[in-house]
Amino acid sequence: MMRLPILAVCLLLLSACAGGSFEGYKIKPYSIRGVRYHPMPPRHAVGHVETGVASHYSEHFLFFPGKTATGENLWPWTRAAAHKTLPIPCVVRVTNLKNGKSTKVRVNDRGPFIRGRMLDVTKPVADELGFTRQGLTNVRIEVLSVGDGPYKITRHSRHLPPLP
Repeated sequence: MMRLPILAVCLLLLSACAGGSFEGYKIKPYSIRGVRYHPMPPRHAVGHVETGVASHYSEHFLFFPGKTATGENLWPWTRAAAHKTLPIPCVVRVTNLKNGKSTKVRVNDRGPFIRGRMLDVTKPVADELGFTRQGLTNVRIEVLSVGDGPYKITRHSRHLPPLP
């Protein structure tokens, strides 16, 4: 009799572990709180450099992960980032301008939607960059690649994949 509830909890946890897979790019314009955002084209994004304020965020609750704009699960240990206008997914190098620490992170979410902020990173990324306690820091980002798998574009791509 006890097996059924245990099995149900196990299935719930397993289904929560399955992240959404995403193919192509998310580049459609979108609106948040009355503001219209126009993501840049994937081929123009590679090599893009930007400086601004980064913050950190989490979107999970207990055993339930949050979801990113690409439909992937966002767990407390997930290394991810959010940007308003970069095509997603993409990989950026983030450098903390206050201490020089740098890391690569996959941008797969939209945000931050707070005036004056350019990038949101998850707590593990903020820990690595050394600004978790401060909450905010000035960063420089450089887009290293856009897309995954057959859609991946880098500076050194010999051929450009088709747009989805």
